[in-house]
Order: sequence, then structure tokens, then C-alpha cells
Amino acid sequence: MEETRGGYRILVADDDINVHQSLNAYFRREGYQMLSAYDGSEAIGHVRKSRPDMVILDIMMPKMDGLMVCREIRKESNIPIIMLTAKGEEFDKLLGLELGADDYITKPFSPREVLARVKAVLRRMHELRNVEKGSHMVIGNLDIDMSAFQVKLDGKIVPCTPKEIEILWTLASNQGMVFSREHLLQSIWGYDFLGDTRAVDSHIKRIRAKLCFPENGWDIKTVWGVGYRFEVGEA
Repeated sequence: MEETRGGYRILVADDDINVHQSLNAYFRREGYQMLSAYDGSEAIGHVRKSRPDMVILDIMMPKMDGLMVCREIRKESNIPIIMLTAKGEEFDKLLGLELGADDYITKPFSPREVLARVKAVLRRMHELRNVEKGSHMVIGNLDIDMSAFQVKLDGKIVPCTPKEIEILWTLASNQGMVFSREHLLQSIWGYDFLGDTRAVDSHIKRIRAKLCFPENGWDIKTVWGVGYRFEVGEA
């Protein structure tokens, strides 16, 4: 689809030149603009200077590993991040999600697989940013603006990732309705996320740490064995 191609800049951060060569060649044929970083420090520099639309970030890199880079990026940006891991270890994957990564792909991978993930994330962001009706919601001290991809608590902007904002919007706009992890995974990620519903739990954990406090007058409740719901007046 055209909205996920022309004009989008993708930063590939990996110390393996073969990864750059394969992804850059494949993505450029699809009309993307590509940026390259070979260590963590260079990746952060690119994010601050070039403002890419997405980062494909390897976990194992010199100077700063991908988890440290992800943590630093999240301090100042909600840019989508897809992490690459050669380890295939649960710890790395879940920690990456808890730090704010939107997705992860295990090496070895095919450029086609990476492209499919990138397109899915960018398409979803494009759709959400073009929402016109009902794109702004205020519930007590919580203000969610989907057109600006911005969340405020008590009038102050709280940095949130696109996935966190979308989960929050989905729950808050359907107060009292229980959403299973599987439903959230399918509707928000929009594709098969390796069948790992713990991605949802990781994002809920981050949302709660940033936004959920006893004085709010609202809360995100866990429905054990099922999923989550947004409740007002029962914080």
C-alpha cells in the first residue's frame, strides 16, 4: 500500500553489514528511504538528527546494546521500534517489550518477513493518525488524543509508545468491556505476533506504571484468566 512506502525513512541499527545489505536493497526496491547505524551510539544519533519513521534495532551491538538504545529512545520519542535478536531467548524478547519495543524478530529472518512487519506497523499508524471522528477522549484526569498520538495525565504529556496509546484508547473507549489478550493482540498488532500474548501483558504493565494511580478515579483492571477492562469510579 502506498501509504506505507514512499517518504518513510527506516533506520537499521545492526553491527552486521550483511543485515544492512540485505534489508537496504530489499526495502529500497519497495520505495523506502534507508538509514544505517552500526553501533548503539550511532543509532541514537540518527534518531535525534534524522528523525526516522521506524527503527529496526539489533539487541547485540557494540558501545550500547539494543536494549539500552531502546530505553534511551523511549525517553524522548514514541517512534516504532522492531527489535532483532539472534538469541531467541525469552528474557531478551520480553525485556525489549517492557522497555517499549513494538515488535521483535528472531534471526535468521528473511527480508520479506521484516518488510511485512514494518508495513503492518506503519499501516496501523497511518490509519490511526488519519482518524477524524471521535479521535479525542477525556476521562477525568486522562486525555487521549489519537490524531496527535498524545496522552496527558493531569494536563501533563506522558510519553507513550504507539502500541500503548492504542491499547489505552481501545480499553478506555469501551468502558467496562472485557478484552481478552488474544483480541487485543489481533486487533492492535494486526497480524500473528508469534502467538505470544505476553506482549499485551508487557504493554499493560508499562501503561499502568505511567498512568494508573489510586487518585485517578479510573483504572485498568485485570480479569483473571480472560484479559483486561477499563473501569471508572473503581480505582
